Parts: sequence; C-alpha cells; structure tokens
Amino acid sequence: MQQAVVTVGTAGTTAQDVIAVARDGARVVVSEEALAAVAASRGIVDDLAAKPDPVYGVSTGFGALAVRHISPELRAQLQRNIVRSHAAGMGPRVEREVVRALMFLRLKTLASGRTGVRPLVVTTMAALLNAGITPVVHEYGSLGCSGDLAPLSHCALTLMGEGEAEGPDGTVRPAAQLLAEHGIEPVELREKEGLALLNGTDGMLGMLVMACADLARLITSADVTAALSLEALLGTDKVLAPELHAIRPHPGQGASAGNMLRVLAGSGLTGHHQDDAPRVQDAYSIRCAPQVAGAGRDTLAHARLVADRELAAAVDNPVVLPDGRVESNGNFHGAPVAYVLDFLAIAAADLASIAERRTDRLLDPARSHGLPAFLAGDPGVDSGLMIAQYTQAALVSELKRLAVPASVDSIPSSAMQEDHVSMGWSAARKLRTAVAALTKVIAVELVAATRAVELRSGLTPSPATRAVIEAVRAAGVEGPGEDRFLAPDLAAAEEFVRGGALIAAVEPVTGPLA
Repeated sequence: MQQAVVTVGTAGTTAQDVIAVARDGARVVVSEEALAAVAASRGIVDDLAAKPDPVYGVSTGFGALAVRHISPELRAQLQRNIVRSHAAGMGPRVEREVVRALMFLRLKTLASGRTGVRPLVVTTMAALLNAGITPVVHEYGSLGCSGDLAPLSHCALTLMGEGEAEGPDGTVRPAAQLLAEHGIEPVELREKEGLALLNGTDGMLGMLVMACADLARLITSADVTAALSLEALLGTDKVLAPELHAIRPHPGQGASAGNMLRVLAGSGLTGHHQDDAPRVQDAYSIRCAPQVAGAGRDTLAHARLVADRELAAAVDNPVVLPDGRVESNGNFHGAPVAYVLDFLAIAAADLASIAERRTDRLLDPARSHGLPAFLAGDPGVDSGLMIAQYTQAALVSELKRLAVPASVDSIPSSAMQEDHVSMGWSAARKLRTAVAALTKVIAVELVAATRAVELRSGLTPSPATRAVIEAVRAAGVEGPGEDRFLAPDLAAAEEFVRGGALIAAVEPVTGPLA
C-alpha cells in the first residue's frame, strides 16, 4: 500500500492532514513555496541580529529575562540553553500520536514564513517525522501559554540530537543514535530558532483535532445505541419525526433524530408503548436522546470552527510580518483552544450520563416493560449485566469530574511576567481521558441494548438493528444466556465502537449517517 503524502505550505493545514501524519504515518513534504518564504523571513532576522538594537527572541533573553541584551557570541548558546532548560517535563510519557501531531503542527507554523527560522530547521523537523522518530514528551510541563513549552522543548531537544526518543521500532534510545541511524544531522540552533520551536499551542491543538474526529464517531454511535435502547424498551419513534425537530431548529438535534429514525426504520418493536402497561410518553433518556446528542454535535461544530482557525494560524512570538517588521504579540495564549476542549468534555460527560440512564432502565424489571432483571438468563442464579452497569456508572462519575473546566484555573508563572495562562494542555489531556471513557460507556449500552432486543421474542427488530446484532456477535460479544466472564465481551464491544465497526454495520442498511 502506497504511503500517503501530506504537503506543508505557507497557508496552514487541515484536520485530515494532522490525523494522517499523527495516526497513519503519512509522509511530510515541505513545499518549495514554503521553503522560499522561510528563507526570506530568515534574511530579515539575520539583518536584525547584525544591528545593535535589542530585539526580543533574537538578541535578548526570554520571558522575565527579556531585559538582558545578549551579545552575538552568546546567542547560539542562548538558543541551546532555552531548549535544554525548558525540556523540564515530568510524569508519564505522552502518546506517540499526540507527539507526532504536536511536531507536525509546529512544522506547519515554521513553514509559514512568519517565525524567522532557517529552512534547515524546517526540513529537519520533517525528516524526524518521516523517519518515525518520536521524542519522549512527558505529561506535565505546559500551562497552555507562551506555548506548550516543556512538550515542545523535548521535541526541539531531539532536533538538536539530545535527550531520548522512540524509534520506529518502538524502542526508546538516545536521540543522537536515532538521528545518526537515519542520516539526520542534529541542528545547531541560531538566533530566534530555539524560541520559535517552543512558542506554540501545537500540543493542545493536536489533541483537539483528534478528539473532534473521535467524538464525531462517538456521537453517531450514541445515536445508534439510543435507537436500539428505544427499540428494546418498546418505545415510540414518533418523537423523532422531522417536523417536531424543525420547530426547534438546532442542526445537531435534527441530525441525531434523523439518525435514530433511520436505524429504527422497519422495526416491529417500536410503538408497543400502549400494550400491556400503557405509556403516554417515554422517559427523558429515551425521548430526549436527540436533544442531548444534538447539543453535543453543535458543540463539536463550534470546536471544529476554532480548530480550523488555529490550523490556519502561525503562532509564535515574536513573528516576522509580511512588511518585514518583527513584532511581539500574545497569539500564543491558548484560551480559544482551551475553552472548546473544556466544552467538549462537558458534552462527553452528558452524552455518557444519558446513555447510562438508558442502560439502567434496560436492566430494571420495574421499568423495562417485561425484560428479565439485569437481562440475566436466570435472575437470581445469574446476575446478568448488573456489574457492567456498575462499571458504566463509575465511568460516568469519572466523566463528570473530568468535565470541571481547566481553563478557569490560571496560575501565574515566570516571575509574574506570564501572569494569566490558559491551562489548555491540561484541558486537552483530560478530554482524551473523557473520550476513552465515553467509548466504554457507549459500549456497555450496546451490550445491554443488543441483548435486550434479542430477549424480545416474537417481535422483529429493524433491519439495521439486526445488522448490528449480527456484526457485534461476530466481533466476540455474546448474546443472552447464563453468566460468563464478562470483561472480554465488554472489551470487544469497546473496540467495536472505537474502531467504527458499529457505524460500519449500520450504514449498509441506513445509508450514511450524520
């Protein structure tokens, strides 16, 4: 299979390109136009470096130490020192895909021609990505302002041939060895270059881009499992009618209702809410599923708008402007990204919460309208899915804690020079945890709903539901019966949701879902 190629120019990049490089190992090429723009801005920096007037990042210290003018013979040392001293991360290693996204996004800004680095820095960064060399980056070290400083510094350290990195075989070794094996010369940093490598919101942006892709899949998956739960509970699909959602015209709500309606098309289970125990209305967790998932969709749309703007940006301080001026700025502040990262964590928590309520309803004989307690084979002898719901509830509680915003928790740094920070990196880290937890919550609902539908003997589920049941059983998630070791079933369901197999099972029947 031919390796995909992503070309980086001066005008930013796309979410699809970020994911291709971070997750799929696409090869990176820097356009000739970008290299020319980089060379031109470097000429401006070189001219400023030759003048006696101090220029921040070129001939001064950094942060609270910017008041010191640095003489020419110390400037290379200054750039090395900022990388070494700022590579001060601690904690567990950050995932490979996050580091690759971070490096690619920093490369995107370097290629813009606004940072003043030499073309050599740009091409070497691309070479690291193409060689599959991934710097060791740690969990803690970014306040989301003045850039994701420690994470980016660990990447810059690898560019210099220092520190540790993971090779393409997954083994962590000294960066100098890995660079030598791949014929990559370490970069000797010059004026402005150390600062340019560190001063961006690339880590939090990379995590936002990947979370948006994951949440888009999970929201659609939640529409499917909500439809299955409605079916299993003999609910009515009349609440999904397009004309009802048109009078409250939130786009996400209409899309989720449409997804559910298509999954339920042809069902023999819906509409039985007036049978033995008549219901005027279904419970909120069933009836309001499109409103909750739809609000998540609209939140996601806003987050993607912010991400697209950032993907088109050149974030550095100072920057080289098209008219040749080199100006300081505050564009490195992560607030725009941090806010939507926190907002998405809230949406993920609420989507998980409503899914757990549907699962609990399926397991409770007082509210499930004829299903056996806990969907057990022989209730009392068998416990069925009782503890699967406990696990789901624990995950939902964790998601609620993760929904507490990081972006309101500024903490001053750098001798009060950096006195208001975004905490966007922290918001991104907790969102990744939230996305993983939401995947598990939806998986538990899938296990419960498919089992419940199968227990409705004598009634025929929709063709889409039958396709889901067939696919999930083939994936290793067993159906009703006596108790068995349940964790492997839940793990298989989790992978079924995470990898997109749930949507893939439905769409041949429904057509593409929103």
